[in-house]
Amino acid sequence: MEEQAIVTAPVLPKYNLNEEQEKKEILRHYRALLRALRPKLKKGDKELVRHAFEMAADAHKTMRRKSGEPYIIHPIAVAMICVEEIGLGIRSTICALLHDTVEDTDLSLEDVEREFGHEIARIVDGLTKISNVIDTNTSQQAENFKKILLTLTDDPRVILIKLADRLHNMRTLDSMKREKQLKISSETVWVYAPLAHRMGLYNVKTELEDLSMKYMEPETYKEIARKLAETKRERTRYINEFIRPIKDKLESGDLDFEIYGRPKSIHSIWNKIKKKGVAFEEVYDLFAIRIILNSPHSREKEDCWKVYSIITDEYTPSPERLRDWLSNPKSNGYEALHTTVMGPQGKWVEVQIRSKRMNEIAEKGLAAHYKYKEGSSDEDRFDKWFGQIREVLNNQDTDSVDFLQDFKMSFLAEEIYVYTPKGDVKMLPIGSTALDFAFSIHSAVGTKCIGAKINHKLVPISHKLRSGDQVEIITSNKQKPSDDWLNFVVTAKAKNKIKDALKEVKRTIAEEGKYILQRKLEGMGAAFVQTNVDTLVAFYKFHSQLDFYYQVAIKALDLKELKEFNVLGDKLEPPKPPKPQVHELAVEPVPHYSKKDSELIIFGESSDKIMYNLAKCCNPIPGDDVFGFVSTGKGLIIHRTNCPNAPSLLSNYGHRVVKTKWAKNKAISFLTGLKIIGMDDVGVVNKITNVISGDLRVNISAMTIESHDGLFEGTIKVFVHDKEELEELVIRLKQLKGIHLVDRFDAEKV
Repeated sequence: MEEQAIVTAPVLPKYNLNEEQEKKEILRHYRALLRALRPKLKKGDKELVRHAFEMAADAHKTMRRKSGEPYIIHPIAVAMICVEEIGLGIRSTICALLHDTVEDTDLSLEDVEREFGHEIARIVDGLTKISNVIDTNTSQQAENFKKILLTLTDDPRVILIKLADRLHNMRTLDSMKREKQLKISSETVWVYAPLAHRMGLYNVKTELEDLSMKYMEPETYKEIARKLAETKRERTRYINEFIRPIKDKLESGDLDFEIYGRPKSIHSIWNKIKKKGVAFEEVYDLFAIRIILNSPHSREKEDCWKVYSIITDEYTPSPERLRDWLSNPKSNGYEALHTTVMGPQGKWVEVQIRSKRMNEIAEKGLAAHYKYKEGSSDEDRFDKWFGQIREVLNNQDTDSVDFLQDFKMSFLAEEIYVYTPKGDVKMLPIGSTALDFAFSIHSAVGTKCIGAKINHKLVPISHKLRSGDQVEIITSNKQKPSDDWLNFVVTAKAKNKIKDALKEVKRTIAEEGKYILQRKLEGMGAAFVQTNVDTLVAFYKFHSQLDFYYQVAIKALDLKELKEFNVLGDKLEPPKPPKPQVHELAVEPVPHYSKKDSELIIFGESSDKIMYNLAKCCNPIPGDDVFGFVSTGKGLIIHRTNCPNAPSLLSNYGHRVVKTKWAKNKAISFLTGLKIIGMDDVGVVNKITNVISGDLRVNISAMTIESHDGLFEGTIKVFVHDKEELEELVIRLKQLKGIHLVDRFDAEKV
């Protein structure tokens, strides 16, 4: 049985066409779009699509993409993805064709509304980025995400077209500069891939993750792709061997089905290698077997379980690897039965069983979901999800980056299912606590929650829930939320309600501060009026009047500078700031090197050598792929591009990222760490230290070895000059007899 191909970006043609050839090329793309739309076209639709195409082509006629191709090819390609890969229709095609016109050309939103009506104009507006954010502290990317998400609840097509736009940008990222590739890939993996997953677009999510990895971790990506290509023949042979007995039984069971093997994505294989700490060769489920049944709706569930029975008669299943999303579909509509069985040669194999309808929902997500929903009276899980988002979006005073973080944790995480005492099911993001559950019932239950009974056992409010738990909340009228509650919750609803309750308490205390200030101002002969209060809030550098009054009330601010203010009439004049004194800037030296041997060159305003700090979260060394991050208060910090914090920093604060590159300097050594696992044997420590200090003359900073049950696990901190030296060290250690794994630390352990 043939494997499906691994996702890779298409090779871009080099554009050196003349005007006539270009016109033909554009028309070829447009005709392909019309062919894809043919089954959906009703009377008058073709003319509308043509009008949108002509408007977009005219608006973009002088524009080109970085690859040199005419810009109009991008909107046509986005429309094509919407139709073919996401399953959207005519209106979405028109919106996709026009999605960049309002932002990048002379065409206005009014023009779009006049030609195509309010609905299409609203979607195009949702797709138009915020071009200028006034507050420099907020991240423009986060503001744009927020705007997209605000439109999401009105019309989910905004997100679906945005995902198509992002997918095409990722497929054509080769022509961009390196720093742009990093920023766009980080945003993709941070928000867009989880969003595609949440919208049920598994193929889009997989391709976005793989393409992001291709730019963020190119070496690892190429290595896994190469190994997958090398092992393809033996995998195909194994898949055929696995499928043969099942196929015979399914045919004799009178089932209409398709069965094939599908390789796991490069990104998911890499995740497994990292999470399990194993080599590529040890990742047991490099592929999944998929069985798709052509069953009537009424018999789908029954047939899926019948197939499960046939498979588990042939192969032994792993009891903890059964996933039943038939009885309890995911909130993005995903339905399937997953099981992992022990196949021939003692290899674990994942098997996914679903009907044709379920498969279309798994691949086309939301668009297919709505197609099959017509005529169904079930409360739609997507609508429920949108309702929860709408509720959170109504609270508009959160900082954009915080909002994005909360949104990611609350709405893009995997879910767990928990039950109320009456047996009603509640869906919550993974990591939710008893307190999250209390707020999901009602904010009044949340604010009075003192504990919970989980499966009839008493637990604290911070207890993390697991799928299948039955939860009963215990409340008390004396209970009040406190600041530490914010550390116990992950859902945006709970966070917002706790912040509101804390603000209410703060407001009551702040009243006292307001009264103290009023007495002080009147004692000075100044009026207690809004302009004077605003002057003081600005002088003491508070974000809000409430914070200022609160600090006065709790005596954290004693207002002693008030006597330096002038009173003109009844108006307060702040004291003149003293003339700035010029001090020499003293920079604290970073261990192991001084300013003159700084070996990072910063490309930007200046190419001089400058001071920097190395991030503690990823400990970069020369040779690592890195970027510079201008932090507030700590200057320039250098992170590896595969640092655990990189996606968040590059997505939310792209404007603070500087292009950085190592210069050669063998005189400086850098601290890094290695984790070693192997067979516990006499003299193992001696063997390891001989290689490090004796053969390679690398200095050891620290070493710990713990052994248990015949295995040892060690951590070694060493000073190396660059990545090449570290890689040589890893290769030499792996060659030692009995060593199973040598890996560089990824986290803050050095």
